[in-house]
Amino acid sequence: MKFLCDQMLGTLAKWLRLFGFDTFYANSELEDEDLLQIAKKENRFIITRDKQLIARGKKEKLSIIEMDTTDIDEQLNLVLRDIKINEADVLSRCSLCNTILNEIKKNNVKNRVPERVFENNEKFWFCSKCDKIYWMGSHYEKIKDKIKELQK
Repeated sequence: MKFLCDQMLGTLAKWLRLFGFDTFYANSELEDEDLLQIAKKENRFIITRDKQLIARGKKEKLSIIEMDTTDIDEQLNLVLRDIKINEADVLSRCSLCNTILNEIKKNNVKNRVPERVFENNEKFWFCSKCDKIYWMGSHYEKIKDKIKELQK
């Protein structure tokens, strides 16, 4: 399942990416027409609070998830209520740019992460597009807790 979040839903886009969903996040330079074309071309669900974008998307028979809350927990519940999160996909995408992460050897991150992180972790991943390094730190447990909470 692929999503497109408009620019008002950056936190939601980040969480969806952390859960492993291919999520396009619209920047302020894109017009509604651009978003509609991307959603159509890439077969993405549009997630938005923009009433005009909702109306235009429905007119073009695109899949729309109407967001009527600013609360991130409610947003996640609305989007994922009928979707199973695959734990194997969690943390498989860069939360900043949506690129699939690649595993990197521990020795290759020695001077790129804090010393404590290097000492306490064996597995690391990196984004080939924005060069960010990831590991399963305390945030991973928070993500797993959020998944459990959502899948009740």
